Amino acid sequence: MANYKPVIGLEVHVELKTKSKMFCQCDADYFGKLPNSNTCPVCLGLPGALPVPNKKAVEWTMRIGKALGCTINSHSKFDRKHYFYPDLPKGYQISQYDEPIASKGTLNIPISNIQFPISKQASISKFQLSNKKTFRIHRVHLEEDTGKLLHVGMDTLVDFNRSGVPLVEIVTEPDFDNSDDVKAFLEELQTIIRYLDVSGADMEKGSMRLEPNISVSRISNSQYPISKQASIPKFQLPNYKVEVKNINSFRFVKQAIEYEVERQIGILEKGETPIQETRGFDEKKVATYSQRSKEQAHDYRYFPEPDIPPMEFSSEEIALVATKLPELPGEKVSRYVGKLGLRHQDAYTLTRDKDTASYFEDICFRLKKEPTVVKNAYQLIANMIINKKLSTSLSSDEFLKHALEQLAPKQTDEKTLDAVINQEVKVNTKVVADYKSGKKNAIMFLVGQVMREMKGKADPKLVREKLIKKLT
Repeated sequence: MANYKPVIGLEVHVELKTKSKMFCQCDADYFGKLPNSNTCPVCLGLPGALPVPNKKAVEWTMRIGKALGCTINSHSKFDRKHYFYPDLPKGYQISQYDEPIASKGTLNIPISNIQFPISKQASISKFQLSNKKTFRIHRVHLEEDTGKLLHVGMDTLVDFNRSGVPLVEIVTEPDFDNSDDVKAFLEELQTIIRYLDVSGADMEKGSMRLEPNISVSRISNSQYPISKQASIPKFQLPNYKVEVKNINSFRFVKQAIEYEVERQIGILEKGETPIQETRGFDEKKVATYSQRSKEQAHDYRYFPEPDIPPMEFSSEEIALVATKLPELPGEKVSRYVGKLGLRHQDAYTLTRDKDTASYFEDICFRLKKEPTVVKNAYQLIANMIINKKLSTSLSSDEFLKHALEQLAPKQTDEKTLDAVINQEVKVNTKVVADYKSGKKNAIMFLVGQVMREMKGKADPKLVREKLIKKLT
């Protein structure tokens, strides 16, 4: 039996939350509105209507590109991408082809320790997060969104409210070889987009849509490890690819990839080559299904958009983009670990949500003003937020006040403590016997009972020491 390596690239569509659409003044917030109530001659593609680019959308696309380590191109243009589909009113989409706004970036994420080859029977879902791996960004370009098809019984209706909304497409190189890395990459990408405050990246509302391109390569070498130091392997790409369109959750994209890999391996095992096509994903059946044959670039008959002049960006304008970037989640993780002494996993957890990270930092800022701070205070505050030991609905002042009360050294009435210890030892004879017979963990039950009777007004370490002394 041959061995196989999945080859996966991603196309991620992100709707920008600008006030107006990409080429007209219609409201870009279309969600929940009456169908076809939010349109004009431009986004309906009526004869004589001319597009005018949204400057904010261009700036935000540059910002996304810079956050992903891309080069912002000094010259960029819009193109017409021709295809005929009911949700495309003009018969073409204004997009970008050979001169995107940004290109050649990278994104680092935690990766899985997976060894190759992957056989037909091998699992591709078990993994351990360990070090990091770099995935290359091919391009970041700007286009207009299409309308939306609504299937009602036997009828298909078209809602053009979404038509013309600014849409950024982020295209990766085919650097992925398992579904777990894809999921981790997409989660990090969503977090970055939300930090930039250019999109809600809400997949339930369709403002972030995922489209993996999947193929499987035969590998002859039985040893194909990917080590921490290994670079992206060089090999012959398969002569086909299958695109799974419009997936709206990380779990579903993972399931779709795993299904496709197994399906394609099954075809290759028969000595056949999978058809290059576009497929959908059935969430209930957890399976992909054929939609149409996949187009090549020349099928779209790209040519420069004649109604929109090319865009030229000066070196000063490009340099300005970097100054407008916020501290990104990966940078926050490094700072929390290096300067605040947090565990890496806790720093990562706190930074997944921008508001949670801001809340934590506000508390830390106020903590610096306290005259006495307990050891590892930042880590202890982080624990309280992550484990919900205190409500984050409290103001940062209130949270810190309650936190310091809990973290303050306990003043123990040792006379009362000794009496409680004597009482618990007397009552819990079986636990005492277990401890004396060698079951040392039994002491923790007694510690818990004493702390309960003391209503928390005792140092657990002192309680344990006194119990051990009493029972020795």
